[in-house]
Amino acid sequence: MTDFGAIDALLAGARKEVALPPAEERRALREGLNLSRAQLAKVLGVSPSTVGGWESGRDPSGEVREKYAYFLEGARTKLAAEATEAAEETPAKETSAEKQNDVHADVEPAAGEDDDVDTLATPQPCVLCGQPARHQVAGFPQHLDPTECHAAEPAQTSEPAVPETPAARPESRRAPTTGRRGQAGRGVKVVPVGRRMQPADSPDLIATAVAAALDEYAGDVEAATAALVKRAIPDAMALLDHSRKGGRYDVIAHPWLPDVLRKQSSRGADQIWEARPKWARPELPAGEHEVTALDINGAYLSALKTHLPIGQLEHSTGNEHNPRRAGIHLITPPAWDHEDHLPNPIGSRDEPGPLWVTEPTLRLLLRLAGPKYGLCDPPQIHESWTSGATEGLLEKFRVALKEARDRAIGEGDEVTLEYVKAMYSKFVSTLGESNYNRELYRTDWMHLIRSQAFANLWWKAHRAYDEGLLVVRAMGTDELHVIGDWRAVFAEGRGVAEVKVKDAYRVGVARDEST
Repeated sequence: MTDFGAIDALLAGARKEVALPPAEERRALREGLNLSRAQLAKVLGVSPSTVGGWESGRDPSGEVREKYAYFLEGARTKLAAEATEAAEETPAKETSAEKQNDVHADVEPAAGEDDDVDTLATPQPCVLCGQPARHQVAGFPQHLDPTECHAAEPAQTSEPAVPETPAARPESRRAPTTGRRGQAGRGVKVVPVGRRMQPADSPDLIATAVAAALDEYAGDVEAATAALVKRAIPDAMALLDHSRKGGRYDVIAHPWLPDVLRKQSSRGADQIWEARPKWARPELPAGEHEVTALDINGAYLSALKTHLPIGQLEHSTGNEHNPRRAGIHLITPPAWDHEDHLPNPIGSRDEPGPLWVTEPTLRLLLRLAGPKYGLCDPPQIHESWTSGATEGLLEKFRVALKEARDRAIGEGDEVTLEYVKAMYSKFVSTLGESNYNRELYRTDWMHLIRSQAFANLWWKAHRAYDEGLLVVRAMGTDELHVIGDWRAVFAEGRGVAEVKVKDAYRVGVARDEST
């Protein structure tokens, strides 16, 4: 017989998840109270990147969802009350502010203040607040003066300005939205670095973590290393947050992504081709040869320096490439006629026809097709998903890891070395749809960084060939087999700019000297 009592208990305990406002309103409510992501994250017991993800469209669950909803409802109530009170006391305040904005709109930035700032011939909607802006930063229309932009971080003053609730904000001031969920609401905040507070130097997070782990495990190197490697992903995210303080652009943790960047099934892959090499020279000269397998140090660490899209990817068609933008591209690759001595730049691909490639692969092909090398025809670009780009988005993060790695090598500190290696390798591998890193979903970045590592290996193969070595094999991100005096071409060592010997072996048949 059915247990009706158990069913009643189940129904009594069942409840719907508390509703949350749209993503764009969540950020507006927080900023309206002059609160930073870090302040809100601290009271909710999460990281600032997690709050950023919620404000970009990702929804929390469980108890933290209820706490977040409670904060948002309280913020809405508080802002509405303050707006009503301000309207009664100073009804002309908004008119004065608009006149002041008109004056600021005529002020041009000082020469050399920002390399990526351009003046627009016709005002365009600001990517932050939707109002007309007369300038663009790195290709994004935006107000240069924070007082003009209603979505900018509020300036810290002795008397905070009267906030404006999303509900009371005029339609012309709201961020633009589209029919597709979250597409325009997940915009990028692009603020010139000269207008941000620069933080003072802070403690070395990597050294502090290593010291704490060694202390916790009473100097047991193996136990401390295992513990540090286990926490490498959250520690890498904390280091990323730290390195972004005072940075030129905010990291958008959970942007809307096109379908080509989404997995076709739970165990499948998306449609992006990363150009991973798996190449071996088809034929060697007669005789016996000694081959050296070189290991390229810190391949993924070096690849963090690549052109990454700053904001949401935008679709375009046509056979043109804008070097100020980056993303993914559907191309028909050119024929490659040098397979006998150099790997194909698009990697080991047997299927003909168009394919989706990343920015590093496209730039590699375009460079090889240029007048300096002339090794192939230009690829044909059919369509692209791109955004304004910068090569330095992760530069502080990369430099912090590199410096820690260099110090560890110099001091023989294997604990720090393994910890740092786990941080950058796991950071790259979990950027996509991973259950191990829920703070940053940037599948596009993951593909671009991996492809940059492959492109870097290709250039090392080309350098070896150009210097007279026989290139025998190129594999993955860090393996290059050559014949010849490789020390005359590459510096030997454990540094990022150096290579070390992975293996040495002999191939071919020695000639019979008696004949």
